[in-house]
Amino acid sequence: MTPGARLQAAIDIVDEVVAAADGGGAAADTLIARYFKTRRYAGSKDRRAVRDLAYAAIRRAGERPVSGRAAMIGLAQDRPEIAALFDGSHNCPAPIGDEPVAPAGTAPAWLTEKLTATLGADELPALLDRAPLDLRVNRLKATRDEILPDIPEGVPGDLSPDAIRLPEGSKVEAMPAFVRGLIEVQDEGSQLIAAACAAMPGMVAVDLCAGAGGKTLALAGAMMGQGRLIACDVDRARLSRLAPRAERAGATFIETRLLDGGCEAQALADLAGGADVVLIDAPCSGTGTWRRNPEARWRLTPARLERLRATQAHVLDFGAPLVQPGGRLVYAVCSLLEEEGAGQIEAFLAANPGWKPLDPLGAGRVHGPGRRLTPAHDGTDGFFIAVLGRTC
Repeated sequence: MTPGARLQAAIDIVDEVVAAADGGGAAADTLIARYFKTRRYAGSKDRRAVRDLAYAAIRRAGERPVSGRAAMIGLAQDRPEIAALFDGSHNCPAPIGDEPVAPAGTAPAWLTEKLTATLGADELPALLDRAPLDLRVNRLKATRDEILPDIPEGVPGDLSPDAIRLPEGSKVEAMPAFVRGLIEVQDEGSQLIAAACAAMPGMVAVDLCAGAGGKTLALAGAMMGQGRLIACDVDRARLSRLAPRAERAGATFIETRLLDGGCEAQALADLAGGADVVLIDAPCSGTGTWRRNPEARWRLTPARLERLRATQAHVLDFGAPLVQPGGRLVYAVCSLLEEEGAGQIEAFLAANPGWKPLDPLGAGRVHGPGRRLTPAHDGTDGFFIAVLGRTC
């Protein structure tokens, strides 16, 4: 592909991303994979160049642009070498005329205002940096010291004892350590959520919003395969992805439960008051993961944020009774918005006597009744994590 053809391909992809963000369609990485699946002529260098252009245009446009072309013209204002490719030649974009140009920004104005108030303007640019690639060592099979010599480009993480950081673009799934179940891809901040659970062998642990099971597998490693670990979710497709991952990891003691939305308490009645730890990695806006999914900020609306906040409160309501006296409830969101993090837990504590905040994490910064990790301060995705102890 010529440079101009690559640019046009990136414009086409951003068009699809804009439409998907408006209509609730697939994520950008999925759309990019689909695009190249039907264009086998594109080599690896072409795919990388197109992907980089598309993501650069997406990251630059804070508000959802009217089109992929408008987003790319905005990027061309910052990069003259791109502007020169709008020449109208074969397979290349038409010359730039008097037409819409996407302005640069961090996020839609209403979100920028919220994030500036809680983070400060100086931390906002890091929310859209390119994310690092972190691995988590599977304690069921190995230790970090044992694995590091076999991953020459890996460096130990600073925050999690199981973390290894790799250069961007490393082919993890081709590594023998991955095939053997010794490692999993997991952001270092996400690893700290599992660490906050303080799970130990012989415990009863419940992962209420397990999804595909990343944190469930981290809990399995901490428990050394001993005890009872129940992974729950309302999404059958996501939960089904846990089984093959657990088999590769050697975490054969994990139980799974598919929950029926609205009837979760009944489905979990047998666990009431019996869990040593309950993890609620709640559905959220994902404002802390924009480095990986920058188009997510175009999808969020005030109405959707309010629905998410209600869901989080609902999960806390049916998750908390599962914890036994002396046990802990760990609440986490990959969000940096107050109403999903500190505000959510402050409301829970006000309405539920018999709980007290704990502070077992040494990472991040104290924020209300929990701790907050941010890309600018910690080099991780953005998270709010609260650990609550049940006193009675």
